[in-house]
Amino acid sequence: MAIRLTLLWLWKLIDPLFYYCSRLYCIKDEENKRSIFRVRVTKYKGAEVVLSDGTIIGRNDLLLKIHLHNVSLLSEYTKIKNDIKRSRMMYRLVHESMPTLSKYLKKHPKEDKIKAIIGITTLNRGVHTLGFECFKPKSIWYRRFKQLGQLPIFILSGTPLKYFQKHQLTYLFLSKEILYQKYGQNSSRN
Repeated sequence: MAIRLTLLWLWKLIDPLFYYCSRLYCIKDEENKRSIFRVRVTKYKGAEVVLSDGTIIGRNDLLLKIHLHNVSLLSEYTKIKNDIKRSRMMYRLVHESMPTLSKYLKKHPKEDKIKAIIGITTLNRGVHTLGFECFKPKSIWYRRFKQLGQLPIFILSGTPLKYFQKHQLTYLFLSKEILYQKYGQNSSRN
């Protein structure tokens, strides 16, 4: 536990450098409180995906990529010992951040070109209730590379390593229209 807390403390120290180098932007709500998301606009490089509302996402389409603010999340996560309470906390934080994400996208200068939200994660249970759809990346090399990047987060969360292989890496997609419908923005530009 002491080693895990020390590693988390070190991560907090280097996180601002990662934030700067990754071109991520931390979105905030009306009270200027940070959401759990960091975002950036990206071009999609995977295989074509058709979402349930008919949105087609193809190569080089613009998407808003979301990243969880993992160091902040893990700081809270380590205080909770019960796995069910941990899952509920994470779901609540993501759910509470979704309206802020919607407002951010609505005001983004490239809003009309951005087709959807994308995330890459091994935490994909319960995401359907948030509006996300899951798709497995086609490239096995890409999946392995990204899973390797998820390993430190998994270790720092305190979850036994034997469960790591059970968590499959998936793309999470949420079309812009579904985001607006579920989280309070209408589909016409304000």
